[in-house]
Amino acid sequence: MIYCVEDDNGIRNLMLYTLSASGFDAKGFETPREFWAAMEDRQPELILLDVMLPGQDGISILKQLRADISTCDIPVIMASAKGTEYDKVLGLDLGADDYLAKPFGMMEMVSRVRSVLRRTSPGASVVLTCGSICLDTGKHSVTVDGQPVVLTLKEYDLLHLFLKNKGLVLTRERLLEQVWSQDYMGETRTVDVHIGTLRTKLGEEGRRIETVRGVGYRMEDKK
Repeated sequence: MIYCVEDDNGIRNLMLYTLSASGFDAKGFETPREFWAAMEDRQPELILLDVMLPGQDGISILKQLRADISTCDIPVIMASAKGTEYDKVLGLDLGADDYLAKPFGMMEMVSRVRSVLRRTSPGASVVLTCGSICLDTGKHSVTVDGQPVVLTLKEYDLLHLFLKNKGLVLTRERLLEQVWSQDYMGETRTVDVHIGTLRTKLGEEGRRIETVRGVGYRMEDKK
């Protein structure tokens, strides 16, 4: 099930029609109040969330979703008609999985929905380790010395990418492209900030993520 939170009736109905024609089950909501009421009954596989909404804007809704352990992993695609990059950068930094700039084509929307669902759907469980760090893709969990570590979606994705590429230098540009989105236009400082918080949460093991000056970062087995 896909939830579409969009206050424009025409756009919302077109989104729902296109999703249904593409094989998805979808429900639409005109207001945040209707959306939150539906969330109490059933959680969706993905949320299409407009930024400009009556009563509670999409950025605030995204923050609330990511702050709740029961909803923090639900994929969210933000949509906004604003001409500036601010909402896009803010939404992606807060954990949105992708972004649609209005006006967008319906086929583009379906393509992005499928792409996000492929990236976030659980597959065969894989356990990746480095030192005492253990990441279980099936459980979507991280532990250090056997103790659980709570990470945001972007911190988890960064760690996952590092663990899959141990010993290799990953540039900031590659990290932006693979962890945020291929057309993300934010500054590379976004990567530095997230890696700083990731290192802090990993404690002593955070030192395994080494800075390669002028290039990017690398995760090493040896400290």
